[in-house]
Amino acid sequence: MKLSDLIEQYILDFFKENEMVELKRSELANKFNCVPSQINYVISTRFIPELGFYVESRRGGGGYIKICRTNLNRSDYISDIIDKISQNLSQTTLDVYLNDFVRYNILNKKTANIVRVALSDKSLAKVDKYDRDLVRSDMLKNIIVNII
Repeated sequence: MKLSDLIEQYILDFFKENEMVELKRSELANKFNCVPSQINYVISTRFIPELGFYVESRRGGGGYIKICRTNLNRSDYISDIIDKISQNLSQTTLDVYLNDFVRYNILNKKTANIVRVALSDKSLAKVDKYDRDLVRSDMLKNIIVNII
């Protein structure tokens, strides 16, 4: 398991009992023997509004990170995701979405891999290179609406 995954899981464990978690960046960095920027990376990529989190942060000696779980229901969450998917969805960005869908039990790994292959640059090779990301975006939105 990667360090980012361990840090994420450690923070998620606090949510089993609370809707809000307050942590010190420096204490987390010491616990995981990493630099504070690694903690920032995990917070900024895995605890985002699209995934149902609100983050408040203050830097400095008395700095903290406060993470709150928002009360999005599943249909609000899906609507929010569809709104956030840009018209130009690269294969790299698609992979980020699919990994998050698996991590948060929106899709299972097998379904995510099928979607990944179906929307890959290789599968869309006959689509004009300049239209590929637009087609991928439309297809992912359609898939989300129909299978989730």
